[in-house]
Amino acid sequence: MGTAISWMNRHLYILYSLTFTIYMFTIFVPNENIQYWIGVMAILLILISFKGASKLFKILCLIFSFTGILFYIDAGLPFDHLPLYMSSNMSLLTLLTVLPLMTSVVHAGRFDRRLNELMKGKVGDLGNLYVRSSMTTYLLTGFINISALTLSQEVLQSTLQNIPQKIRKIFISKTTLRALAVALIWSPTEIIVAITVDSTGISYLSLLPWLLLCSLIVISLDWIIGKRSFRSITIEHDEGVNQKINAKKMIIQIIKLVMALAIFLFVVVLAGSLLQLSFILSVAIVIPVFSLCWALLLKRWKSFKVIGWRNWRERTNKMQNFIVLFLSLSLFSNSISKTSFHDVIKEPFLAFSEYPIIILIFIQVVFLLGGLIGIHAIATIGVLFEVIQPLYGMINPLSIGIVVITSALATATVGAYGVTVTMTSVATQQNPYRITLNNLPFSLLFGAIGISIGYFLL
Repeated sequence: MGTAISWMNRHLYILYSLTFTIYMFTIFVPNENIQYWIGVMAILLILISFKGASKLFKILCLIFSFTGILFYIDAGLPFDHLPLYMSSNMSLLTLLTVLPLMTSVVHAGRFDRRLNELMKGKVGDLGNLYVRSSMTTYLLTGFINISALTLSQEVLQSTLQNIPQKIRKIFISKTTLRALAVALIWSPTEIIVAITVDSTGISYLSLLPWLLLCSLIVISLDWIIGKRSFRSITIEHDEGVNQKINAKKMIIQIIKLVMALAIFLFVVVLAGSLLQLSFILSVAIVIPVFSLCWALLLKRWKSFKVIGWRNWRERTNKMQNFIVLFLSLSLFSNSISKTSFHDVIKEPFLAFSEYPIIILIFIQVVFLLGGLIGIHAIATIGVLFEVIQPLYGMINPLSIGIVVITSALATATVGAYGVTVTMTSVATQQNPYRITLNNLPFSLLFGAIGISIGYFLL
């Protein structure tokens, strides 16, 4: 029995990918019977994945499942219809399944290595390195998402061996986490962005210019502050450190990445328009095809095949946290929308509908407090959109979308129990609360600029 369970845990990717493939089939060929059984599979996936999920996600799953069932009973819905309320977030899980393919083609093309050379070149002080390492993390994040954090932190750890430990820890946690969070707000592969686009009904292209503006303002301010804060600390390099960076080669690599991203966005928008799909599904469908074509164009098919298979299998096999969160959240969201309680929790938002700035500030406060006590931003966003959708007729959905995205991703720098802060805590051997404290002013500034742009667009 133990051997069978162990084998199943190592091959969860087969069950997950099969379920998501069948789900995608029903998108193009709707079938009520198949859709019902997908809901049954969703319940089975929660039961199978629960043991492998982390403690935080187990708690969230239990809360959403228990309250979801209570709302389901309160709404007087028939028990045999329960599976129909379980699969509304399957599209998000499908997207998460294919994301490793995009990361893999960047690794196969060695773009990550080339960009990381920016941090290995010789600089005189930490102020200049702050800007350089932040820029590198920012560029990498647009393609490989959270993996950019690990790559940048590993390089900085080796580069800053001669810097006092306390300063090194603060430097790494600030420059990498902040660049990651700011880059994610416009990334089409970021799940928060995808959820917001579909929930607000605002096209990604309408959000993109304002998110880029916010991103550039925040990262520029951070570079100015960071450079001034660390410029007094000189760096003593060991023998053999590169004196110069090949600027021409570096610029070519950056241009290639920017062009690839532009083509990717164009194909995503075109696919969504032609196939009449949501933004999440459009990205999920385009990523595998785009990654394959990009690898062939780069003549890195063999590397992509090896790296892609390994990354995809490992990442998909470790999706338990997202499985239990999103599927239990489906039950909660769908059930609460059928009850009178749904109208009750809308009242505070509707009461301040004539004061939109209060609504926008409240959104940031909700995400910030949630992040500080360990509630994942994705869980917060799932509940929040259930209660603020009635405001779309009174407050510009574009403003709400911008504030939701910036507020949610600002927590990536301060969420003591979040993935990014936890990864940084392990990498730097630093207390996560210390990381939170160091980045709290930045998070508030980030959110404030997002609110300012959102308020300007009202």
